[in-house]
Amino acid sequence: MKKEIRILGIDDSSFNRFRDKKVFVIGAFFRGGDWIDGIMTTTARIDGNDAAGNIIKMVKKSKFRTQIQAILLDGIAVAGFNVIDIEELNKKTKMPVIVVVRRYPDFRRIFSVLEKLKMKKKIEIIRRAGEPVKIGKIYAQFKGIKEQDVREILKITCTRSFIPEPIRVAHLIGQGIGLGESKGNA
Repeated sequence: MKKEIRILGIDDSSFNRFRDKKVFVIGAFFRGGDWIDGIMTTTARIDGNDAAGNIIKMVKKSKFRTQIQAILLDGIAVAGFNVIDIEELNKKTKMPVIVVVRRYPDFRRIFSVLEKLKMKKKIEIIRRAGEPVKIGKIYAQFKGIKEQDVREILKITCTRSFIPEPIRVAHLIGQGIGLGESKGNA
């Protein structure tokens, strides 16, 4: 795998659950883990169902579309519980999708909250994403790519932290937009 593989890292902006209706979703387009080549944005409704569709549209209309070799997500949801269907994202973009999280998710608690909020459909989307796999100090779920290739991509892109650089930069930009300045901790 090339060291300068083209990767799109995605994260959402910070938001106020009581004030905001939508959040920005930021895509940081990178060559490997060292060079940022572009930024793209879309939006997602807080606790909505539009994240996957909006990300698909963002990717398809991007001038970088033909170069993107994998999409990295900071968690399986943006904007609170706007859960991203990574199967749909993989199929409609024809790109591998990798979800990265620092800690193994507490699925029992997450599913309990989703049931109380009458968002049971989102439980099935999360289940279809597959069991998170420990890779180094983080966990990953993925579609359209083999585990060995996920490991290689993470090795290439995790240059400044345990989190891949494209996600880390998207996170910093999202915090800057939502909070006025970034605080770190992607």
